[in-house]
Amino acid sequence: MHILNAFKHPLALLGLLLVGSWATLALLAPWLAPYDPLASFTPLLTPLSSDDGGQLFLLGTDMMGRDIASRLIWGTRTVLLWSILATATAFAVGIAMGLCAGYFNGKVDAVLSYVADTVLAFPVLVLYIVIIIALGASAVNILIAVTFTSAPAIFRIMRALTIDIRSRDYVLSAITQGEGSLRIMLAEILPNCSGPLIVDFCLRIGYTAIMIGALGFLGLGLPPPTPDWGGMINEGRSMAITFPHLVIFPCIAISTLMLGLSLLADGLDEHAQKGTRS
Repeated sequence: MHILNAFKHPLALLGLLLVGSWATLALLAPWLAPYDPLASFTPLLTPLSSDDGGQLFLLGTDMMGRDIASRLIWGTRTVLLWSILATATAFAVGIAMGLCAGYFNGKVDAVLSYVADTVLAFPVLVLYIVIIIALGASAVNILIAVTFTSAPAIFRIMRALTIDIRSRDYVLSAITQGEGSLRIMLAEILPNCSGPLIVDFCLRIGYTAIMIGALGFLGLGLPPPTPDWGGMINEGRSMAITFPHLVIFPCIAISTLMLGLSLLADGLDEHAQKGTRS
Protein backbone atom coordinates (compact mmCIF):
# COMPACT_ATOMS: atom_id res chain seq x y z
CA MET A 1 0.00 0.00 0.00
CA HIS A 2 1.43 3.35 -1.04
CA ILE A 3 0.70 5.48 1.99
CA LEU A 4 1.75 8.71 0.27
CA ASN A 5 -1.15 8.38 -2.18
CA ALA A 6 -3.54 8.86 0.74
CA PHE A 7 -2.37 12.44 1.13
CA LYS A 8 -3.66 13.38 -2.32
CA HIS A 9 -7.05 13.72 -0.66
CA PRO A 10 -7.48 17.38 0.46
CA LEU A 11 -8.83 16.54 3.90
CA ALA A 12 -6.07 14.01 4.56
CA LEU A 13 -3.51 16.59 3.48
CA LEU A 14 -5.07 19.14 5.83
CA GLY A 15 -4.87 16.61 8.64
CA LEU A 16 -1.22 15.95 7.87
CA LEU A 17 -0.48 19.68 7.89
CA LEU A 18 -2.21 20.19 11.24
CA VAL A 19 -0.49 17.24 12.90
CA GLY A 20 2.82 18.12 11.25
CA SER A 21 2.60 21.70 12.50
CA TRP A 22 2.09 20.59 16.10
CA ALA A 23 4.85 17.98 15.77
CA THR A 24 7.19 20.69 14.46
CA LEU A 25 6.34 22.93 17.40
CA ALA A 26 7.07 20.05 19.76
CA LEU A 27 10.44 19.29 18.18
CA LEU A 28 11.53 22.92 17.99
CA ALA A 29 10.05 24.08 21.30
CA PRO A 30 13.39 25.24 22.80
CA TRP A 31 13.96 27.54 19.84
CA LEU A 32 10.40 28.63 19.00
CA ALA A 33 9.15 29.41 22.51
CA PRO A 34 9.74 33.14 23.10
CA TYR A 35 10.20 32.75 26.88
CA ASP A 36 10.83 30.16 29.55
CA PRO A 37 7.41 28.49 30.15
CA LEU A 38 7.99 28.66 33.91
CA ALA A 39 9.22 32.29 34.05
CA SER A 40 6.88 34.85 35.61
CA PHE A 41 6.18 38.29 34.17
CA THR A 42 3.22 40.62 34.59
CA PRO A 43 0.10 38.55 35.39
CA LEU A 44 -3.04 38.47 33.22
CA LEU A 45 -1.81 40.44 30.24
CA THR A 46 -4.16 40.20 27.27
CA PRO A 47 -2.94 38.97 23.85
CA LEU A 48 -0.53 41.28 21.99
CA SER A 49 0.19 43.21 25.20
CA SER A 50 3.57 44.33 26.49
CA ASP A 51 4.80 44.58 30.06
CA ASP A 52 6.71 47.44 31.61
CA GLY A 53 9.94 46.10 30.15
CA GLY A 54 8.61 46.27 26.60
CA GLN A 55 8.39 42.49 26.19
CA LEU A 56 5.58 41.44 23.85
CA PHE A 57 3.29 38.53 24.73
CA LEU A 58 1.47 37.25 21.64
CA LEU A 59 -1.16 35.25 23.55
CA GLY A 60 -0.95 37.11 26.84
CA THR A 61 0.03 35.77 30.25
CA ASP A 62 -1.74 33.66 32.87
CA MET A 63 -2.54 34.51 36.48
CA MET A 64 1.04 33.72 37.49
CA GLY A 65 2.50 35.89 34.76
CA ARG A 66 3.71 32.99 32.62
CA ASP A 67 3.70 33.43 28.85
CA ILE A 68 0.77 31.46 27.39
CA ALA A 69 2.37 31.06 23.95
CA SER A 70 5.50 29.52 25.48
CA ARG A 71 3.48 27.18 27.65
CA LEU A 72 1.37 26.11 24.67
CA ILE A 73 4.48 25.34 22.62
CA TRP A 74 6.14 23.38 25.40
CA GLY A 75 2.81 21.76 26.23
CA THR A 76 2.73 20.41 22.67
CA ARG A 77 5.82 18.38 23.45
CA THR A 78 4.27 17.08 26.67
CA VAL A 79 0.93 16.14 25.09
CA LEU A 80 2.37 14.49 21.98
CA LEU A 81 5.11 12.63 23.82
CA TRP A 82 2.86 11.02 26.39
CA SER A 83 -0.07 10.52 24.00
CA ILE A 84 2.09 8.67 21.48
CA LEU A 85 3.99 6.72 24.13
CA ALA A 86 0.83 5.69 25.99
CA THR A 87 -0.96 4.75 22.76
CA ALA A 88 2.03 2.73 21.54
CA THR A 89 2.16 0.85 24.85
CA ALA A 90 -1.57 0.14 24.70
CA PHE A 91 -1.18 -1.11 21.12
CA ALA A 92 1.69 -3.41 22.08
CA VAL A 93 -0.44 -5.01 24.81
CA GLY A 94 -3.65 -5.10 22.77
CA ILE A 95 -1.99 -6.53 19.66
CA ALA A 96 -0.21 -9.25 21.64
CA MET A 97 -3.45 -10.25 23.35
CA GLY A 98 -5.46 -10.12 20.11
CA LEU A 99 -2.95 -12.21 18.18
CA CYS A 100 -2.92 -14.91 20.84
CA ALA A 101 -6.70 -14.97 21.22
CA GLY A 102 -7.43 -15.02 17.49
CA TYR A 103 -4.74 -17.52 16.60
CA PHE A 104 -5.06 -20.09 19.38
CA ASN A 105 -8.83 -19.75 20.04
CA GLY A 106 -10.19 -22.07 22.71
CA LYS A 107 -9.45 -21.35 26.36
CA VAL A 108 -6.89 -18.66 25.53
CA ASP A 109 -9.47 -16.73 23.55
CA ALA A 110 -12.14 -17.23 26.23
CA VAL A 111 -9.94 -15.98 29.07
CA LEU A 112 -8.54 -12.96 27.21
CA SER A 113 -11.97 -12.00 25.85
CA TYR A 114 -13.45 -12.20 29.34
CA VAL A 115 -10.74 -9.90 30.72
CA ALA A 116 -11.21 -7.42 27.87
CA ASP A 117 -15.01 -7.43 28.16
CA THR A 118 -14.79 -6.87 31.91
CA VAL A 119 -12.61 -3.79 31.49
CA LEU A 120 -14.76 -2.46 28.64
CA ALA A 121 -17.86 -2.77 30.82
CA PHE A 122 -16.72 0.23 32.88
CA PRO A 123 -16.87 3.86 31.64
CA VAL A 124 -13.44 4.88 30.39
CA LEU A 125 -13.23 8.18 32.25
CA VAL A 126 -14.22 6.53 35.52
CA LEU A 127 -11.45 3.95 35.09
CA TYR A 128 -8.94 6.71 34.37
CA ILE A 129 -9.94 8.60 37.50
CA VAL A 130 -9.89 5.49 39.71
CA ILE A 131 -6.44 4.43 38.46
CA ILE A 132 -4.92 7.91 38.78
CA ILE A 133 -6.37 8.42 42.26
CA ALA A 134 -5.08 5.00 43.33
CA LEU A 135 -1.59 5.40 41.84
CA GLY A 136 -1.16 9.17 41.99
CA ALA A 137 -0.90 11.82 39.29
CA SER A 138 2.26 11.34 37.24
CA ALA A 139 3.24 10.78 33.62
CA VAL A 140 4.06 7.09 34.19
CA ASN A 141 0.74 6.46 35.93
CA ILE A 142 -1.12 8.15 33.07
CA LEU A 143 0.69 5.76 30.72
CA ILE A 144 -0.47 2.82 32.86
CA ALA A 145 -4.04 4.13 32.93
CA VAL A 146 -4.17 4.62 29.15
CA THR A 147 -2.73 1.15 28.53
CA PHE A 148 -5.18 -0.51 30.89
CA THR A 149 -8.24 1.21 29.43
CA SER A 150 -7.29 1.25 25.72
CA ALA A 151 -5.71 -2.19 25.27
CA PRO A 152 -9.05 -4.11 25.45
CA ALA A 153 -10.53 -2.17 22.51
CA ILE A 154 -7.35 -2.73 20.49
CA PHE A 155 -7.52 -6.39 21.50
CA ARG A 156 -10.99 -6.69 19.96
CA ILE A 157 -9.83 -5.22 16.65
CA MET A 158 -6.73 -7.40 16.52
CA ARG A 159 -8.62 -10.53 17.49
CA ALA A 160 -11.19 -10.05 14.70
CA LEU A 161 -8.48 -9.40 12.13
CA THR A 162 -6.48 -12.42 13.27
CA ILE A 163 -9.47 -14.76 13.08
CA ASP A 164 -10.16 -13.56 9.54
CA ILE A 165 -6.57 -13.82 8.29
CA ARG A 166 -5.83 -17.13 10.03
CA SER A 167 -8.30 -18.88 7.73
CA ARG A 168 -6.57 -17.72 4.54
CA ASP A 169 -4.58 -20.04 2.32
CA TYR A 170 -1.12 -18.58 2.89
CA VAL A 171 -1.48 -18.92 6.67
CA LEU A 172 -2.79 -22.47 6.39
CA SER A 173 0.12 -23.24 4.08
CA ALA A 174 2.59 -21.90 6.64
CA ILE A 175 0.97 -24.04 9.37
CA THR A 176 1.15 -27.10 7.13
CA GLN A 177 4.85 -26.48 6.50
CA GLY A 178 5.47 -26.61 10.23
CA GLU A 179 6.34 -22.95 10.82
CA GLY A 180 6.22 -21.86 14.45
CA SER A 181 3.19 -20.07 15.83
CA LEU A 182 5.17 -16.96 16.80
CA ARG A 183 6.65 -16.61 13.32
CA ILE A 184 3.25 -17.07 11.67
CA MET A 185 1.67 -14.43 13.91
CA LEU A 186 4.45 -11.88 13.39
CA ALA A 187 5.38 -12.57 9.76
CA GLU A 188 2.12 -13.70 8.17
CA ILE A 189 -0.75 -12.22 10.18
CA LEU A 190 0.44 -8.96 11.76
CA PRO A 191 1.73 -7.29 8.54
CA ASN A 192 -1.62 -7.90 6.87
CA CYS A 193 -3.40 -6.09 9.70
CA SER A 194 -1.36 -2.90 9.36
CA GLY A 195 -3.99 -0.83 7.49
CA PRO A 196 -6.79 -0.85 10.11
CA LEU A 197 -4.24 -0.67 12.95
CA ILE A 198 -2.58 2.46 11.55
CA VAL A 199 -5.95 4.17 11.17
CA ASP A 200 -6.96 3.25 14.72
CA PHE A 201 -3.55 4.35 16.04
CA CYS A 202 -4.00 7.85 14.60
CA LEU A 203 -7.49 8.17 16.07
CA ARG A 204 -6.44 6.77 19.44
CA ILE A 205 -3.60 9.28 19.80
CA GLY A 206 -6.23 12.00 19.54
CA TYR A 207 -8.48 10.28 22.08
CA THR A 208 -5.53 9.89 24.44
CA ALA A 209 -4.58 13.56 24.04
CA ILE A 210 -8.15 14.56 24.89
CA MET A 211 -8.18 12.22 27.89
CA ILE A 212 -4.87 13.62 29.17
CA GLY A 213 -6.40 17.07 28.76
CA ALA A 214 -9.54 15.97 30.64
CA LEU A 215 -7.44 14.58 33.48
CA GLY A 216 -5.48 17.83 33.60
CA PHE A 217 -8.75 19.77 33.69
CA LEU A 218 -9.85 17.66 36.65
CA GLY A 219 -6.54 18.25 38.40
CA LEU A 220 -5.45 14.62 37.89
CA GLY A 221 -3.07 15.13 34.99
CA LEU A 222 0.62 15.86 34.86
CA PRO A 223 1.72 17.56 38.10
CA PRO A 224 2.34 21.33 37.90
CA PRO A 225 4.22 23.33 36.85
CA THR A 226 4.60 21.03 33.81
CA PRO A 227 3.15 22.80 30.73
CA ASP A 228 0.01 20.82 29.91
CA TRP A 229 -2.95 21.97 27.82
CA GLY A 230 -5.55 20.43 30.12
CA GLY A 231 -3.82 21.85 33.16
CA MET A 232 -3.81 25.30 31.55
CA ILE A 233 -7.56 25.10 31.05
CA ASN A 234 -8.02 23.97 34.64
CA GLU A 235 -5.90 26.85 35.96
CA GLY A 236 -7.76 29.46 33.92
CA ARG A 237 -11.35 28.26 34.20
CA SER A 238 -12.14 30.32 37.32
CA MET A 239 -11.27 33.53 35.43
CA ALA A 240 -12.42 32.45 31.96
CA ILE A 241 -15.24 35.01 31.74
CA THR A 242 -13.02 37.98 32.56
CA PHE A 243 -9.90 36.68 30.79
CA PRO A 244 -11.12 34.22 28.12
CA HIS A 245 -7.67 33.94 26.54
CA LEU A 246 -6.63 31.75 29.48
CA VAL A 247 -8.78 28.87 28.20
CA ILE A 248 -9.47 29.69 24.54
CA PHE A 249 -5.96 29.00 23.25
CA PRO A 250 -5.46 25.64 25.02
CA CYS A 251 -8.92 24.55 23.82
CA ILE A 252 -8.02 25.50 20.25
CA ALA A 253 -4.78 23.53 20.57
CA ILE A 254 -6.55 20.35 21.70
CA SER A 255 -9.29 20.75 19.07
CA THR A 256 -6.94 21.29 16.13
CA LEU A 257 -4.71 18.37 17.12
CA MET A 258 -7.73 16.06 17.37
CA LEU A 259 -9.13 17.39 14.08
CA GLY A 260 -5.80 16.81 12.33
CA LEU A 261 -5.50 13.25 13.61
CA SER A 262 -9.12 12.48 12.64
CA LEU A 263 -8.68 13.82 9.11
CA LEU A 264 -5.40 11.95 8.78
CA ALA A 265 -7.03 8.70 9.91
CA ASP A 266 -9.98 9.22 7.55
CA GLY A 267 -7.60 9.73 4.62
CA LEU A 268 -5.63 6.60 5.43
CA ASP A 269 -8.82 4.60 5.90
CA GLU A 270 -10.29 5.76 2.59
CA HIS A 271 -7.04 4.93 0.82
CA ALA A 272 -6.94 1.48 2.40
CA GLN A 273 -10.53 0.78 1.30
CA LYS A 274 -9.75 1.85 -2.27
CA GLY A 275 -6.76 -0.46 -2.26
CA THR A 276 -8.91 -3.34 -1.04
CA ARG A 277 -11.58 -2.75 -3.70
CA SER A 278 -8.98 -2.56 -6.47
